[in-house]
Formats: sequence, C-alpha cells, structure tokens
Amino acid sequence: MQFQKPVLVQEQRLRMNSQLLQSIQIMALPLQDLRIRIQEELEKNPALELLEEPQSLSLEEGQKRNSEEDEYFADSSDPGFTRGAGYDEEGGDAKRRFMEGALSRPESLQDHLLWQVRLQPVRKELIEVCELLIRNLDENGFHREKPEVLVPEGKKRFLGEALRLVQKLDPVGVCTSDYRESLLVQAASRPDAPEYATAILQDHFEALERGRHKDIAKILKIEEEDVEEALRFIKTLTPFPGRLYSGETPRYVIPDLMLKLKDGQFVIILNDEEIPVLGVNPFFAGIQDSRATKETREVKQFVSANIREARLFINSIQQRNQTLLKVARAIVEFQREFFIRGPKSIKPLTLKDIAAEIGVHEATVSRTTTAKYIQTEWGIFELKYFFSNSISGTGSSGSRFSKKGVKQIIKEIIEKEGGQGLSDQKISELLSGRGISLARRTVAKYRNELDISSSYER
Repeated sequence: MQFQKPVLVQEQRLRMNSQLLQSIQIMALPLQDLRIRIQEELEKNPALELLEEPQSLSLEEGQKRNSEEDEYFADSSDPGFTRGAGYDEEGGDAKRRFMEGALSRPESLQDHLLWQVRLQPVRKELIEVCELLIRNLDENGFHREKPEVLVPEGKKRFLGEALRLVQKLDPVGVCTSDYRESLLVQAASRPDAPEYATAILQDHFEALERGRHKDIAKILKIEEEDVEEALRFIKTLTPFPGRLYSGETPRYVIPDLMLKLKDGQFVIILNDEEIPVLGVNPFFAGIQDSRATKETREVKQFVSANIREARLFINSIQQRNQTLLKVARAIVEFQREFFIRGPKSIKPLTLKDIAAEIGVHEATVSRTTTAKYIQTEWGIFELKYFFSNSISGTGSSGSRFSKKGVKQIIKEIIEKEGGQGLSDQKISELLSGRGISLARRTVAKYRNELDISSSYER
C-alpha cells in the first residue's frame, strides 16, 4: 500500500526576470544596434537622460575646416585645385557636398539584363518570357528553378528562343544550369575559340580537371599541344558570370574595440565614443526624494518605476562593456602570437577556454563575441574569428595548430609557389616539413574552403 507524504526540498533555481532578460539582450547587441536601442529607451523612458552625445563635427566646425583647407590649397602651387565653373559660395559648395555624399545603388545582374532585353527588336511575348527567366537567376547567373516550371503553358513555345537570347546578353553565359553549361555557351559565342574547346568542355571536362591531357588527345586524335591550347582558352572564360554584377550593398563595420601595442604591452581600448553617456533626469530624482502626499502618491510611483528602469538600463550597458573587455583581454592573452605574427599563428581556442578563464558561462561568451569587432594591426576581425578547433582533437586540448592557422599557411604556400602544379600531396609534404601532419584529403578540403582551385585548374 502506497502513502503520500509531504516532503520539504530546498533547491536553487535561476528565474528569468525582466532585468536579467534585458541584460542578456544588451549583451548580444553590436555597436550599431546598441545605439538604436539607446535611442528607443530615451524615447520611452522620461527618467532617462542623455548627458553626452557621441562626438561629431558641427556644421560650423565643418565649414571652418573646409575654408581652412581651401585657403591652404589655393595658396599652394598644386595645379589640380580648381573651384570649377559655376561655383558659388552659398549654394554651389553645399550642392557639391550633397552629390559627393549621396549613396547610389549598384546595378544588379537583373537590372543589367532587363535593360538589355527590353531594347531587343522582338515580339512582346518573347520579352515577357525573357523577363521571367532573368528574375529567376541567382547571384551566379544560374537558374534558381527549372525554366519549364516558370513559363506558362501558353508561352512555352518561346522558351528555347528566350533562353538563347538571354544567354547571349552581357555578361555572356548567364541563364544556364551550372558553370559547365555557362562555359559551353561562352565558348560557342567566341570566334577565337580553339577548334576542340567545345568538344573538350562537353565530353571530356572531368578528364581535363584531372590533367589527363594525353588521354583527351588520344580520344580526339589530336596533339597534346591542342589540348593545352584549349585549356588556356577555357581559363579565360568566367565560370560564374553573374558575380560580375553583384547587387549586394556594402556593409560597414564600426569596431567595438581597438588593440594597440604600447611599450611592448597590448592595450585594449573600448570604443565608447560611439555610445552616448546616460544618466537619471535630476527633475525626476527630485520628485522621488520629495515627501509624498495623498495626491502625489501615484505620480511618485510612476517616477520611481521609471528611475528604476533607467538605472537598470544604464547598469546593463556598463555590464556589457565590462564583459566585452574581459572577453577581449582573455582572447588577446590566448592568441598573443596571432597579434604579433599574423593570422597564420592563430591557435586552437574554444568558448569553453574563455568561459573558464573569466568565470562566466559559454553562452555569455558566445553572445559577447557575436557581431563584435576589434581593430588590430592585421585588420578588423570579428571576435568569433579567434575561436578555432585544432587539426586533431578539440580546442586547446588538441594539436597546437588550429584549422584557421593551417588554412592560412596553405594559402601562403600556394601564393609563394605561384600555384603552378603544386598538388595537394605536395602541399601535405611541405606542411609535414613544418611539423604539421595533414593528410592529402584534408589539404584538399581546406583548399576548397579557401575557394582555391585544384592544381589542374590553376
């Protein structure tokens, strides 16, 4: 017979309150998003006050600096300094600065092709099918979906003609299934193409990739020099023609940290100039300190709640900055060789290593290093860049060589040797001479991840 008996159990649990949630959210924000969040909080909470804005150049200071520059160059012997015709002091300079500062959207692949196809002297139905094909292209210039699926039944008779029309537009070779078909289209459109280039691309492409020139020459009953001539021509073609018109807008990064070497010691500087200085509105603080009456009790409760939220928000930003500095210092300490000698000296490092070093959870390290950047002598890097597993084992407990470091060494070897005829096996042997044991298959994998072609294609 079973009996139920009440038992008291004492345990500790972490509850997610609003303060902890806000701290976690702010911890993950990069610098640009943090500024937006601060602006939103300023608009929402009247007790939060902006004490000091990020440093910026005023209009008067800018005009003064421009006039000083004009005087300097006007008095110099530089013949390239001219005001130009039609320049006036008031409107002309402002218009020029506006035009120079205006941002333009780069022409996308679709825009470039649509502009061309609409100039073609062909029937309207054909142009409509061409537009469907063009809008279906990815960034490489290849079909996203099969063209047969896109075109309505009533217009499928125009499909073949539309494909041939778009493929001949600039850049030649788009509107194809893959890079191999693109190369075939480009070779067929070139009058200077060697006699056997199309046949080699169509029937012997795999053998060409493996460098089996003698086998190709034997099958086609031609000289090996003819195969090599065709190969030289094929290398002039563009396997991914759509990339010539990338529509991606540039992404600007503001570093959260800066690393400098001063007197033989690394110094980490927090980029707090981009973060506004916040405080509690003194008017609200005065209301909170005043004696509450029956009429002002609700007002005082409102003021106290907003002041509490303001202080929690300010503390969350301070905690973000302190944690960011702690993580950055630990990374610099672990990756000291990287900052002295460059990317090829990066060591294996995991989130667990940094978390154990500064006494926080791995998730906190992950949130802190995501979308946060540090400016170094070797360029601007995301903090996550410095985490890399070893080529054998996991993290710092495995090999002393990290995957990223070995990749950089492979890239350096190929660039130093010119890349000509340097096989993966040869690279593996050269790495072995440096004390890095890596199989040929792994070398090939890392080379592909670096987007470097095989020795046959280089």
